[in-house]
Amino acid sequence: MASASSFSATKFTQPLPLNGTTSRSHDKHQSFFDPLRTTPSSSSFLGSTRKLRLSSASKLKLLANPNRRSAVVAVSDVVKEKKAKSTTNLLITKEEGLVVYEDMILGRAFEDMCAQMYYRGKMFGFVHLYNGQEAVSTGFIKLLKREDSVVSTYRDHVHALSKGVPARAVMSELFGKTTGCCRGQGGSMHMFSKEHNLIGGFAFIGEGIPVATGAAFSSKYRREVLKEADCDHVTLAFFGDGTCNNGQFFECLNMAALWKLPIVFVVENNLWAIGMSHMRATSDPEIWKKGPAFGMPGVHVDGMDVLKVREVAKEAIGRARRGEGPTLVECETYRFRGHSLADPDELRDPAEKAHYAARDPIAALKKYMIENRLASEAELKAIEKKIDEVVEDAVEFADESPHPSRSQLLENVFADPKGFGIGPDGRYRCEDPKFTEGTAHV
Repeated sequence: MASASSFSATKFTQPLPLNGTTSRSHDKHQSFFDPLRTTPSSSSFLGSTRKLRLSSASKLKLLANPNRRSAVVAVSDVVKEKKAKSTTNLLITKEEGLVVYEDMILGRAFEDMCAQMYYRGKMFGFVHLYNGQEAVSTGFIKLLKREDSVVSTYRDHVHALSKGVPARAVMSELFGKTTGCCRGQGGSMHMFSKEHNLIGGFAFIGEGIPVATGAAFSSKYRREVLKEADCDHVTLAFFGDGTCNNGQFFECLNMAALWKLPIVFVVENNLWAIGMSHMRATSDPEIWKKGPAFGMPGVHVDGMDVLKVREVAKEAIGRARRGEGPTLVECETYRFRGHSLADPDELRDPAEKAHYAARDPIAALKKYMIENRLASEAELKAIEKKIDEVVEDAVEFADESPHPSRSQLLENVFADPKGFGIGPDGRYRCEDPKFTEGTAHV
């Protein structure tokens, strides 16, 4: 059986209480479930009828099974080894810290500006902001190579920014302008950039997971079948807790584990699916456990701590790049605004919101960097000022950019727009009176 020495059954982080009740996870909860070693406690999955006990003979059978990919184990012995060998306990260098801080500040400032522009009538439709979840996007995406792919959800602005899509292009897209990354045709929920390998932006929950799985399959096919030795590209699939009860999620976990695809499934568990509490919507709220069920590592990490997220991300991305298969990472995080800017956010307990607001991931990183002398207050203030200017420039650029022409409406909609939506003369077929009569020649 292939080893999984880079992951060990180590508790990584303790989940936070919800609404002042008991912890989401039990005190003795491990971040990973190893079927070769673990005997669940009385708090095992509600659907089980007995405790799982593996005899020595059973273990040998599992070990002898050539179809079993690897032991399902967990966060990172490598992190411990790095700390043991290092002369410092710091989790990040000054250069890395400044990059991470700048990306998180960009995400926050950009989304705050989006709220202003939305209420001023510059944006239309639903706009879902990412405030509070920056540690997840930055913690994962800033570790990627340009060739790696990212698949997002309707809450995709900050993922696009982290992947390198310019703030001007993202803001212009939100304004519906031709200078947007999708020429104004995608809008808030459909960010896309071929240049940056941002595959979307998907409005329906679960919609992007099969696309991400396909992108990961493409990487594996290019490397193993087309013999492109340098193709070690990894795909990140971002989605929320509400998606994890949908069929695509389970189907793609199965496929990714079966084919050992280079993908990381990143669950941004912000505890609420619009107005439905995660605790009320699923039989077992510990999403990370669903990874081991399909034979891949499952990790739970504090999604409000970018340094913890980075350590888990390094391991998961590294596994995928080395050809060791997929990982499911549950990042427990929180959004600071309503589901969208049209949501008055009246369903969540004010005490719960205050609890997570006090754990702001940007404030936590700033405190860490100053206390550990990785950066001065002046250096961080300079970054904040720089980002304010970048965001202001993005708004001015978007506001001054032209709207798409009417002739662009059906482009990239039909495979052959000249043969259906637009006539040979360049005019819309629907403008021909015969079209609506059903007598037009198509």
